[in-house]
Amino acid sequence: MQHSHPKRSRPEPIDQFLRPLQEFVHGQASSGIVLLASAVVALVWANSLWSDAYNDLWHTEISFQVGAFDLSKTLVHWINDGVMVVFFFVIGLEIKRELLIGELSSPKQMALPLIAAVGGMAVPAIIYTAFNFQSQGSVGWGIPMATDIAFALGVLALLGSRVPLALKSFLVAVAIVDDIGAVLVIAIFYTEQISLVSLLIGLGILVILFVFNRVGVRHPLPYVLAGVFVWLAFLQSGVHATIAGVLLAATIPGRSRINTGEFLEIGREILDEYEAAGDLGNAVPVRQEQQVALQEMEKAITHVWMPLQRLEHALHPWVAFGIMPLFALANAGVSLGADFASSLLDPVSLGIISGLIIGKQIGITFAAWLAVRFELGVLPAGVTWPQIYAVAWLGGIGFTMSLFISTLAFGESSLLDVSKIGIITASILSGLVGFFLVHRFTTSA
Repeated sequence: MQHSHPKRSRPEPIDQFLRPLQEFVHGQASSGIVLLASAVVALVWANSLWSDAYNDLWHTEISFQVGAFDLSKTLVHWINDGVMVVFFFVIGLEIKRELLIGELSSPKQMALPLIAAVGGMAVPAIIYTAFNFQSQGSVGWGIPMATDIAFALGVLALLGSRVPLALKSFLVAVAIVDDIGAVLVIAIFYTEQISLVSLLIGLGILVILFVFNRVGVRHPLPYVLAGVFVWLAFLQSGVHATIAGVLLAATIPGRSRINTGEFLEIGREILDEYEAAGDLGNAVPVRQEQQVALQEMEKAITHVWMPLQRLEHALHPWVAFGIMPLFALANAGVSLGADFASSLLDPVSLGIISGLIIGKQIGITFAAWLAVRFELGVLPAGVTWPQIYAVAWLGGIGFTMSLFISTLAFGESSLLDVSKIGIITASILSGLVGFFLVHRFTTSA
């Protein structure tokens, strides 16, 4: 039986103008391209005649004061401690979604990427520590543990449909577990002296939001408003403020109010009511009965769409094309002057490069092999070991999360620039080699 396709509405001139932009935004490689462009701009700017302007801009002091409460930080700190909370909030939403309905929703699905990701975090940290044992740079051991999911998936997207869906799903699951590990490392090992009162206030608000979740509060406004106070509490507590974003995401409802069957039944009834009101053409305002039907349909769509998914869908473009590029622009700028060679050969840089390039490919591949060998996990159908090894190289693209951890580890010290050189070098090499290996092993598969 053939189904006739509904007649599409006539495109407006603005639709034709915006279509290329919309197609770019929805492309899987797009966010990685924008992120890369921002990093390149930062590097060029920081090494140009306007390098002083670059540094002065990000160190501009910005203050907010309400009565006796005063909050003052540089622009780069507002980005890293404030704006990036939204980035970590979306990461938290992704983690919760994967645990509920995604690649990590069952022990059988979770086992292989979980074990592979643990290997991909442990081996780079060990390699880095071997280069920097009992030195000033030893605190940076968490830097090469991270994987930049936007860049890694962007590389796979450039290869198109030749990449098996199961291989892409494996990389997504590994990166999600990697994000969980990075968040735990930040919370436990990169936390300053804790203010117990502020921390308890933040946790108390989170408990209230969990109660909101359980009693059926689904509108995002209460969570957003309370989330601001959670962020302020964590900012004053000593625990890094971005952790508030992940914890806040855990309170967002992950259940639909109605199931798919109920939605289809309600939807058909509403469409019948809309049709019964009469067809007056596009030029005539919608009748009152039709307006009611449209409102009911909108309510039904809201009830079948989990708040978690709605928020993730709404925030993803802002994070991918706004927050992450802004973070890269503010943090990727590093001087590549006369000290570049010595910085590249510094134990911190060598530890990061070796950890991301060597540690990731060995850690992910060997841990995955051990999981399959001892029947703890199963290799995805249609995926080969050379393909696993190829995407393990893509795991060495640390960038965003690695840069973030480096700012926590080294602050304003000279080792921060050294670590950035290592991160950028390793991420470029891992991305290039990973691209050619995935192309090689998926074409011949």
